[in-house]
Amino acid sequence: MPDESLSNPDRSCAARFLSALIPQADNPEDAEFLRGLLLLGSALFTLTLLAYACTTNWTWPFPRDNVTLVLGRDFLNLWMYGHAVLDADPARFYDLVTYNAELAKLLGPGYPGQNWPNPPTALVVMAPFGLLAYLPALIAWFVASFLAFYLAGRREVADARILVVVLVSPAALLCVISGQSSLLTTAALLAIFASLDRRPVVAGVLIGLLTVKPQLGVLFPFALIASGRWRVFLWAAMTAIALFAISVAIGGPESWHDYIAKALPLQREVLSDPAGTAMPFQASIFMNVRGLVGNRAGEAIQFAFALAAVVTVTIAFRYRRGGDARLLQALFLACTASTSPYLGSYDLLPLSFASIALLAEGKLDATGRHLAQLVFWTPALQLLFGNLQIPGPGFIAPAFAAYLLQRLFTAAVPGKAAASLPLADSALRS
Repeated sequence: MPDESLSNPDRSCAARFLSALIPQADNPEDAEFLRGLLLLGSALFTLTLLAYACTTNWTWPFPRDNVTLVLGRDFLNLWMYGHAVLDADPARFYDLVTYNAELAKLLGPGYPGQNWPNPPTALVVMAPFGLLAYLPALIAWFVASFLAFYLAGRREVADARILVVVLVSPAALLCVISGQSSLLTTAALLAIFASLDRRPVVAGVLIGLLTVKPQLGVLFPFALIASGRWRVFLWAAMTAIALFAISVAIGGPESWHDYIAKALPLQREVLSDPAGTAMPFQASIFMNVRGLVGNRAGEAIQFAFALAAVVTVTIAFRYRRGGDARLLQALFLACTASTSPYLGSYDLLPLSFASIALLAEGKLDATGRHLAQLVFWTPALQLLFGNLQIPGPGFIAPAFAAYLLQRLFTAAVPGKAAASLPLADSALRS
């Protein structure tokens, strides 16, 4: 019988290429899940980016996509923080009318309405990018983001191909299309967990820098206090204070006043929009329930989940500090995703990384594998369910957190030892 690969060499080459990208796993079931995520994720990622590129108007200096948003979308707002550093009054851009009038000077009239959502500390972090024109700044942003993700992620996994699975996830896809910071924040979170005990100064400084996106670091004070990592806590506090001081020096105290008085209420209005326009892109509990129970009841439910997340993290880091480091990391990230009502689907990238790493290391049973698979697809599910105004995907992260907490407090985890993470042996020594 003739060899099929000889009669169809293109198919053989493609098969070998895909096979080479699939990470190794000791358990055949884990390997099958990873293979499925890689193949389907790659197809979605490639087709979406091709369609996006083909429908973009590549004009200088601000290429526009098919809905007239500039290439990089959300990066425009981030770039404007760096651009505003040289402005005499950066705080004025927290005013919606003033900010969109400034964008009109750059982009022309009729650009879709935008707001400045980040705290004034973004002025400090984004200052280097504001020195460049928009498109070079966007390129530099992606180069820095992918490099940081690779360097931090490669230290975390035994097989570099695991990073490929993460990079074709729906969360990564949304990050790339929107020009968001998820690759950088994922790198920061991975470095924080790797450094908690070995390099507490590094961990503390990174936690302090993460206050630029406060919804991602809100649980760190509880985890650090519960585990007695006071040195990390001190460095995080000093870094946050230093960032605050520099932002006041750049934008004046009125920048913080305007952020609190104008930007935060506007974010709440966006989430509470009766039309639910933000629902397909926000995978939070609040955004999943508000259509059924209303805004006030939705806020109460979100607060209950946030309180449960605080309690869960506190208990886990107090009583299982020396437990499996990967499980602790994933639990923290799942609880973080359950805490804030304002959570872009791209912000699920750190949790996607943690769930895929658990799969690759053979630390999940059948239930865990299915939950990890759902975590991977949450942004895509939220896009689908959100457009239909149907709740559901926002509850995946809390369900995964409950599962991980149960794993930490019951039977020993099968597969590789906890020492697979740098945090593990340092935690065991503490």
